[in-house]
Amino acid sequence: MSEEKKIPYKIYLDEHEMPDSWYNVRADMKNKPAPLLNPGTLKPLTIEEMSGIFCEELCRQELDDTTPYFEIPEEIRKFYKMYRPSPLVRAYCLEEKLKTPAKIYYKFEGNNTSGSHKLNSAIAQAYYAKKQGLKGVTTETGAGQWGTALSMACAYLGLDCQVYMVKCSYEQKPFRREVMRTYGANVTPSPSDTTNVGRKILEEFPGTTGSLGCAISEAVESATAQEGYRYVLGSVLTQVLLHQSVIGLEAKTAMDKYGIKPDVIIGCAGGGSNLGGLISPFMGEKLRGEADYRFIAVEPASCPSLTRGKYVYDFCDTGKVCPLAKMYTLGSGFIPAANHAGGLRYHGMSSVLSQLYADGLMEAVSVEQTAVFKAAEEFARVEGILPAPESAHAIKAAIDEALECKETGEEKTILFGLTGTGYFDMVAYGRFNNGEMTDYIPTDEELAKGLKGIPRFPGNEI
Repeated sequence: MSEEKKIPYKIYLDEHEMPDSWYNVRADMKNKPAPLLNPGTLKPLTIEEMSGIFCEELCRQELDDTTPYFEIPEEIRKFYKMYRPSPLVRAYCLEEKLKTPAKIYYKFEGNNTSGSHKLNSAIAQAYYAKKQGLKGVTTETGAGQWGTALSMACAYLGLDCQVYMVKCSYEQKPFRREVMRTYGANVTPSPSDTTNVGRKILEEFPGTTGSLGCAISEAVESATAQEGYRYVLGSVLTQVLLHQSVIGLEAKTAMDKYGIKPDVIIGCAGGGSNLGGLISPFMGEKLRGEADYRFIAVEPASCPSLTRGKYVYDFCDTGKVCPLAKMYTLGSGFIPAANHAGGLRYHGMSSVLSQLYADGLMEAVSVEQTAVFKAAEEFARVEGILPAPESAHAIKAAIDEALECKETGEEKTILFGLTGTGYFDMVAYGRFNNGEMTDYIPTDEELAKGLKGIPRFPGNEI
């Protein structure tokens, strides 16, 4: 039997091989991500200023760009063991279907009730809220994976959980909403008339289907209006990428175990949590000059922050109540089309990933949703997993890379993140199967409207 055939379909790690620390890729970055700014003073945000919105320990993690590793508390590791380590899967059947010489692997994060990678950070953020003695937390959710994960974590720790769910997903995915309620969460479609900022957005954009930026604004207002509550975020922030590094750490351990080195690493990109988590330890090697990899971020053509956005300071939310972050952005006022990848409908991008992209250490592509769903169904039919629409963006790019190998004869090794399952996305799959799904790509004029709202101050010109 050849060496290749000795690699199993699924590579599982033992419990003792799970990471005991999160990896902070910023520690190895020569060019650090630009600091968050107080929108009033335009000075770097301090822990004291942040702690009115976020948990104190999470603030420390957010602002620390020099510590390479943060120990994972034992209670979080205990929770992780319910669904981690997650498998690294060799996509033999997909390779055969494509007739490609490429070797394709995916890190599958959907084997928990939340159905996605989001639980990795949800339990960490809920843990620090509980440790601080808080009553509960508020948050936003796009497609619903983050809200589901946070509701599970809060139920486990006995915290109240209030979720503002992007309206188009709230309406498209009632079962996802009911899973959150089953775990005790209060779920509100956003934008709503329950907050000042929600009412303002509804007045400015009547009939809007919402966005992650809208939902963030409402969740922040709700947290600051209630004593004993703090806001937690499912993506974008560096603390979230830190927690999600367990994905990449496990993937690298599994690949090292069998002497596998990926040439290309691919992830879908909305705010950046799963992509950042997957690539972090590999990117660390690249930054330290120990190895080289290609990294590809895949975003929807309807919300192309990396490929068509501007790298400037912008508000993280539509209501402009959050700090300013330097990132690739379409403008906080940009309301994306109601595509079916709700978790990718964010106007900006992680400051960490934005810096890496600006430094030429990472590539980005945008893809249209009909092509994404075609790739999702092709994958489902041969690999037996129905992928989430968000994850299917990475599948589409992985298939494209594999087909290119077929043309050139190159035997590349491809790794992508399969961030979650699509069993709550059947309305979207139904529209695709019925031929009712369309593609939408914003015009330059439409993007200009969102970019017009970017704050102007010295050094922040578009």
